[in-house]
Amino acid sequence: MIAELGLLALWLAAGLAAFQLVAAILAGRGAPVLGEATRPVAVMQGLLAGFSFLMLVWLFARTDLSVALVVENSHVAKPMIFKLSGAWANHEGSMLLWVMVMALSGALVALVEKRLSPATMRATLGAQAIVTLGFYAFLLISSNPFERLPVPAEQGNGLNPLLQDIGLAFHPPTLYIGYVGLSIAFSFAVGALLTGEVTRDFARTMRSWVLGAWIFLTIGLTAGSWWAYYELGWGGWWFWDPVENAALMPWLAATALFHSTSVLASRDALRVWTIMLAVVAFSMAMVGTFLVRSGVLTSVHAFAVDPERGTFLLGLLALFIGGALVLFALRAGGISEGARFSWKSREASLVVNNVLLTALLGIVLLGTLYPLLTEALGTRVSVGPPYFNPVGAAFFFPLVLAMMVGPMLRWKDSNWAPVAKRLAPAWATIVVILVFVLIEGTAGWLSALGLALAGGLAVASLLPLAGRKPWRAPLQLWGMVIAHFGLALTLFGSSSESAFIQERLVSVAPGDSAEVGGWTVTLEKTRPVVGPNWTAIEGDVRISDGERDYVSLHPQRRSFWSPPQTTTEAALWTRWNGQLYVVLGEKGDGSTRKLRMWWKPFVPFIWYGGLLVALGGLLALLGHARSALRRSIGLRRAAARRETV
Repeated sequence: MIAELGLLALWLAAGLAAFQLVAAILAGRGAPVLGEATRPVAVMQGLLAGFSFLMLVWLFARTDLSVALVVENSHVAKPMIFKLSGAWANHEGSMLLWVMVMALSGALVALVEKRLSPATMRATLGAQAIVTLGFYAFLLISSNPFERLPVPAEQGNGLNPLLQDIGLAFHPPTLYIGYVGLSIAFSFAVGALLTGEVTRDFARTMRSWVLGAWIFLTIGLTAGSWWAYYELGWGGWWFWDPVENAALMPWLAATALFHSTSVLASRDALRVWTIMLAVVAFSMAMVGTFLVRSGVLTSVHAFAVDPERGTFLLGLLALFIGGALVLFALRAGGISEGARFSWKSREASLVVNNVLLTALLGIVLLGTLYPLLTEALGTRVSVGPPYFNPVGAAFFFPLVLAMMVGPMLRWKDSNWAPVAKRLAPAWATIVVILVFVLIEGTAGWLSALGLALAGGLAVASLLPLAGRKPWRAPLQLWGMVIAHFGLALTLFGSSSESAFIQERLVSVAPGDSAEVGGWTVTLEKTRPVVGPNWTAIEGDVRISDGERDYVSLHPQRRSFWSPPQTTTEAALWTRWNGQLYVVLGEKGDGSTRKLRMWWKPFVPFIWYGGLLVALGGLLALLGHARSALRRSIGLRRAAARRETV
């Protein structure tokens, strides 16, 4: 009955989405009563989609083995947290989560957004209805999460052990919220194209949603990188895996988009460019979804290997993006570009920022799709760090320079001399670090440049606060400062790890020691341990500096029985200047075990920086929300005064 209730709610929500679309179209042709219905219908649609998803979570919590999806992705012996996360750690459940977030976001837009004209709001809700309806159709036709089995199973098949991790319990929802936020921005863009109202209020409205999506994408990327680092056992934090790239591309586009909306909101410029970026950002979310779920990629977190689903998603991609591009081609000519500005202005620096981010997006997209294209022509090639790192750096490093200079410039027009003078501490930091690293002599040129620019960016990001009273600085300014400083930390951590990493692979018996990064690692013993749905061999590993013992680590090799799979659980020890990473390997000759160890200087800064970037986005969002509230209160008071007079 629970499954049937969930499916019924999904069908009803799809029906309301269709009604919302028809109402928006008819309202645009002279039926205002129907137009007024779009808001409550959007709210009801969101509630039904939320109810449907809750029914699916309930099925997983109960381990209802009469439902095919539960049988394929859960097990009676699985811990409750992973039973719950199993609801979205698969293709059908994750798509229902996606649709639920999309419908609830549409409901939120209908409830809270008052800044757009009624016509633009109706067109926006109509566009959102088309997008949501497409995903409802995808679920109901090819990916039904509530499908019953003729005969219930006894225990269930379990869940990919790599996904039975707290990081993967929360990583997908954050990414989906980010993707869906971009769908809202896409709908705003389509609505504005239909009505021609690309105004500063439109930019302020879109900016909040894009910024919110960008924050969640940042958290999702940071969490995904951390999960890959500690769970997969190979010691890397980013491998340019196509699925990783599928999440990175929308983030790059969203970064360019919210900077562009800031220019439009503040200076009434870049109107057409902002609309185009909104279409591109959602296109990248759709491309990523297609790559992960069509079966064209193989990865630990790629879901479906199903040409039918891939064809369906390709059709949606062509419908949404192709339709938006056609609309853009027809209507963009009627939208003026907006206010002019000098090439020595903050607006110009943000244009440079946009161009470089778009170039990086193109590089990642090309490197991701190229192996697929060549494979289709009968030749297998792989594209990895030897392509992405140097080619990406050619655009990323100038982007860092633009981030240093841009906040120092004035809106509309500026002067280079005082800007260069204010940036003197940042230039000096770059030179000092570069000289030091080159003298030290172990780092490659990419790492050396990365370290130097990270130092320069860290200093430059704080300069906008110079001469101000920090407690009086706007939250938006604090957001920018913290986000840029966080990116500097991430660049510093990744460059340090790359420049100074040390690795050892040894075969040791109990009592044997090996050294890495100045630390002595001693395998004291191994022993069997048992978990809720796995058994493991666990090592007792003592860490010392040769004189003093510091800590005991416990790396594991786990064996899951449903589905049968062996995983490694790395042991990490964090110091202020780096992290020791120990992995217990296979059994060797006699009583020996293989032990893989890395000393990774400053590697935690990668994730500290990612969290700071997200925090900066949150502060900026709160600052804009406070400004919008003050503006709204001011307008209401002005209207009240006019009525009194």
